[in-house]
Amino acid sequence: MAKPQSRVTLNGSSKSPLPSGQDLGPADPNQSLEVTLLLRRHRSPDPANFASNSLHQRRYLTRAEFARSHGATSHSVQRVRDFADQYNLKITQENLPARLIKLSGTVQSFHQAFGVDLHHYRDASRTFRCRSGPLTIPSDLQDIVQGVFGLDNRPQAKAHFRIRKPSPNVAHAATISYSPLQVAQAYNFPPNTDGTGQCIAILELGGGYNPSDLNDFFENLGVPLPKVTAVSIDGAANSPTGDPNGADGEVELDIEVAGAIAPGAQIAAYFAPNTDQGFIDALSTAIHDAKLKPSIISISWGGPETSWTAQARVAFNSACEDAAAMGATVIVAAGDDGATDNSPDGSLTVDFPASSPNVLSCGGTRLSLSGNSISSEQVWNDLATSEGGTGGGVSQAFAIPDYQKTANVPKAPNGFAGRGVPDVAGDADPATGYTVLVDGKQAVIGGTSAVAPLWAALLARINQSLGSNVGFVNPLLYSASEQQSFRDITTGNNGSYPAGPGWDACTGLGSPNGTALLAALRNNPGK
Repeated sequence: MAKPQSRVTLNGSSKSPLPSGQDLGPADPNQSLEVTLLLRRHRSPDPANFASNSLHQRRYLTRAEFARSHGATSHSVQRVRDFADQYNLKITQENLPARLIKLSGTVQSFHQAFGVDLHHYRDASRTFRCRSGPLTIPSDLQDIVQGVFGLDNRPQAKAHFRIRKPSPNVAHAATISYSPLQVAQAYNFPPNTDGTGQCIAILELGGGYNPSDLNDFFENLGVPLPKVTAVSIDGAANSPTGDPNGADGEVELDIEVAGAIAPGAQIAAYFAPNTDQGFIDALSTAIHDAKLKPSIISISWGGPETSWTAQARVAFNSACEDAAAMGATVIVAAGDDGATDNSPDGSLTVDFPASSPNVLSCGGTRLSLSGNSISSEQVWNDLATSEGGTGGGVSQAFAIPDYQKTANVPKAPNGFAGRGVPDVAGDADPATGYTVLVDGKQAVIGGTSAVAPLWAALLARINQSLGSNVGFVNPLLYSASEQQSFRDITTGNNGSYPAGPGWDACTGLGSPNGTALLAALRNNPGK
């Protein structure tokens, strides 16, 4: 039994009760579980090295350099070891560069260690272990432990893809679909590039891919089959369900869009459970993967900003800063439910992790082509027919970053001067969607899920051409927006925010002109 000791509330750990479902009572005190602790950095990386407006002035750290200078300290780890011993917990993994420590033990031990009561809830046919309220920790850990994840294993995020439905509700051009190659050509992606030398990480919180689907898709497209590697996180694995309307649609869309446009890049799919713990573990694993060394990380999952604990938002944003320091770009879909992001009360909110100031957030458009050229492009908004629309708005959790200070971002609904979402855009309307192969069947899929791997492939090709990584690309893009690097989308809205000249909360800076963007990045003098 642990000795009485001074305890404090862990900042940002308060969690809301499960909004629906039946409380089945307390969790079995003898049930075993594994929890992830995030520790504070030894010291933060210097933004001057990775966030300069001039690509030529940047100096990225290798993963080994980052581990030595910015990971968790051995002293902090020892303090956690002592804590674990005191509460009958076992350390199963230590990752000092990522600052993650995994603890295993019983529900009773974790109850004592963090002052938490765990209950089982049934929601529809699924049962989850849930908690509510804040966690507590010994006061001597308050400057060491930054987050605790895994006590609650309710689903954290949803995939932002939309399969086109044959429906009379779709009022426009429902027969149009494009291959990823057609979209890349329309957006003038740099010629004579294929992403060689790059690794694109894709985070997946369910489902899987069938190698036979990938073989058939790329063969039919006449594109070399990219090298695809599945990485297992927290016991999850590449597990196709056979349901193209489920998570398989997300996984195969991501791989096929990125792989078709950048077939020379290696694609690493990191599979994790759909929990806040799984999401954060997958992101940290990809960022600090010293073997595959992803230069770009594509994320097509998320949820309303308010559905995350503050500690989870801080942990995710901090990991993305790690990525920036090492020259990796994190790209995130902005959501498919308009300006409310399908929030429970219908209030305006943005999707997270798209609202992190350290990621490139991707909104969606409806793209119409005439031959290989764009004939029209406007904000994707089929909300009136319940067919989705691009997310976008203003964060109420993250302050406006320096790179958006001159972008005329409006105030958040509560008056907060927040980070504007999205940064950029691309074709996302299922009515002008991407023809892909999922579970042996051809499908047309849209959603901002398609835009994240589209931009991932573009930046892989740009990195290849430059011979260096663009890394934290946002400051560079907002500088490049003064040139002809984007197609400004000025028509449409996402249910609340209108499109207009320059940056807007529907399509950001606009859709890409890939070749012009490459030239701007190559020649940018900075400010």
